[in-house]
Amino acid sequence: MILDPLVFRNGARARNRAWLAPMTNQQSHPDGSLSDDDLRWLEMRARGGFGVVETCAAHVALDGQGWPRALGVYDDRLLPGLRRLAAALAGHGALGVVQLFHGGLRSPRSLTGVAPLSATAYEVPGTERARAATETDITRIIGQFRDAAARCSMAGFAGIELHGAHGFLIGQFLSASINTRTDGWGGSLEGRARFAREIMRAVRAAVPERFVIGMRLSPEDHGNAVGLDLDESLEVARWLCSDGADFIHLSLWDASINTRKRPDEHPVPLFRTAIPREAVLVAAGGRWTGSDAESLLGMGADAVAVGRAAIANPDWPKRQSESGWLPRRPPLTLAELRERGLSERFATYMRNWPGFVAP
Repeated sequence: MILDPLVFRNGARARNRAWLAPMTNQQSHPDGSLSDDDLRWLEMRARGGFGVVETCAAHVALDGQGWPRALGVYDDRLLPGLRRLAAALAGHGALGVVQLFHGGLRSPRSLTGVAPLSATAYEVPGTERARAATETDITRIIGQFRDAAARCSMAGFAGIELHGAHGFLIGQFLSASINTRTDGWGGSLEGRARFAREIMRAVRAAVPERFVIGMRLSPEDHGNAVGLDLDESLEVARWLCSDGADFIHLSLWDASINTRKRPDEHPVPLFRTAIPREAVLVAAGGRWTGSDAESLLGMGADAVAVGRAAIANPDWPKRQSESGWLPRRPPLTLAELRERGLSERFATYMRNWPGFVAP
């Protein structure tokens, strides 16, 4: 059941299986430091009963920032804000998890001041061509993920999630269409997965055993995630768990549909079978109601990540015990979104989701 406690294999415990999904909101300070808006948005969801509260994607390096006013974890000078957030989430009984990422070819020069890099020289139509990462780049970035994770542990968070989904740098290395390297960082699946695995190992070695770490994956192609094969993703998930991952987080976008490669099979049971029983499987993908969430738990997920439903319903987990309760659905006015803890900037950003914000 969604309100049952969730226990990770390292002993960390969440009060329930409702997980606040990581969502871009562009409301941090320009230098990546925590803002009062960040704090209000996340603290309201912790107070609303989410067992795990995950931040938006936070960049581990200045050249990995993906959009303006993103949360940063790239320097120790950001620790005061990170400590403030970690304490607030824990104070309301939630496990605080920071999502770590590097944008790779999705980190524009206009934002970072330097040319983007990726697994290989690659260009998305309408964007600047990314250069191929050198061995020095790769070693540096692995270290930046490691240091960012250690920083989050020092700040008092319960864990981190490595963002390997949605076509960011880790996903670019996993991609057979983007990563055409001929050295040990590309080619075969083993080579393409090496970057993700080395980051996982480096992070695991840098944090305490009770600090939860995981990886978010796109199982197949969707949007910016390209060059992915379902069976390869299943193998990557297995490897990551052997490297120290406590959880795998599937980004499904629409969790009501089956896989593209195997139209008669749903991804959740496939990944549940692929990874060890003691590893937590989190699934996300347009879930709104408690029964939506329970259906994924019934398939084998251990937790369900809620995104847009949590924007509209900050107390979504607390309301699950109320018979007959149904979540508020869009459209919501800007005033209603502000009442739910969104800043003006975040509420305006939600216009990118058609029909979410009332005209």
